[in-house]
Amino acid sequence: MIIATTNDLPGHRIVRVIGLVRGITVRSRSIIGNFGGALQSLVGGNLSIFTNLAEQARQEALNLMIAHAEQEGANAVIAMRYDSNEITDGITEMLAYGTAVVVEPVA
Repeated sequence: MIIATTNDLPGHRIVRVIGLVRGITVRSRSIIGNFGGALQSLVGGNLSIFTNLAEQARQEALNLMIAHAEQEGANAVIAMRYDSNEITDGITEMLAYGTAVVVEPVA
């Protein structure tokens, strides 16, 4: 599966546009994570507990988007993007989306 944030894939031609695919996950921080993050924020710098949580959410959303694209018969996703929203305090939605396509190498 080829994933690109661009609208085309150099060296490939789009032979079929399937359409929008997405993967969504909703995550919350644990009490331990909140406490650890609060301690890290006192020192300053990278809050690795929250960074790791965000990266896990992105990866899960990406994996779900790829599964959706594969179910639809795509071998690539173009114009891929992430979006996130806070649903309520401590609960965040992470969305990965893009356009599923079928591509073939240019001869």
